[in-house]
Amino acid sequence: MNQARMVPVFLAPDRDRMIVIFGGGPVALRKARQFTGFRLRVVAAEIDPELQKLADETVTEHFDPADLNPFLKEAFIAVAATNSKELNTAIAFAAKKAGVLVNSAHGGGDVLLPSVVRKDKYTVAVSSEGRAAAFPPFVAAQINGFLDEDYDRMLDLIIALRQEIRTRIATQPERAAFLDMVLHNDDVWNLLRSGNLDGAHALALKLHISEN
Repeated sequence: MNQARMVPVFLAPDRDRMIVIFGGGPVALRKARQFTGFRLRVVAAEIDPELQKLADETVTEHFDPADLNPFLKEAFIAVAATNSKELNTAIAFAAKKAGVLVNSAHGGGDVLLPSVVRKDKYTVAVSSEGRAAAFPPFVAAQINGFLDEDYDRMLDLIIALRQEIRTRIATQPERAAFLDMVLHNDDVWNLLRSGNLDGAHALALKLHISEN
């Protein structure tokens, strides 16, 4: 039987959810920035000043990975972000044993943080699912170069059309089929690329009319 693949998920930032980061150096700082919008508790003997500014709570002490429960109180996700693979493995094991989701800088966690291409109104995430850390940022850079402002224009058009067609097209499957038709229409894309946004909008609506 093939092993089940990881499930790609986007999380809404929530100040009621606690992310507990073990480690106080550059790796922990990078992880903390990826969890902007959540409550952050950082546990380490020494904590980078920039990381201290991001944290809601800091626990400046050495910790025993065999006894992390006091630090995992209220934890939504634990992050093993020390510079030691052995220590991160022990942290990940302890967090899983406590029933807490865990991300580890050295792999082996339930949660992976992907490379991200973040545009104005949409986001693309890339992960090798822990197989090769160098691969996702390379792919993300390639995707970023491909996704130019024409895609932003198309998304704006689709958002506008989605609102307009609610009263014109009766069912959700029919609305989805219409929007898919717009997305695959070369003439609409060409108008967007030329900067003729009104023309693209008008043509898209004509596509609906021509279908009826």
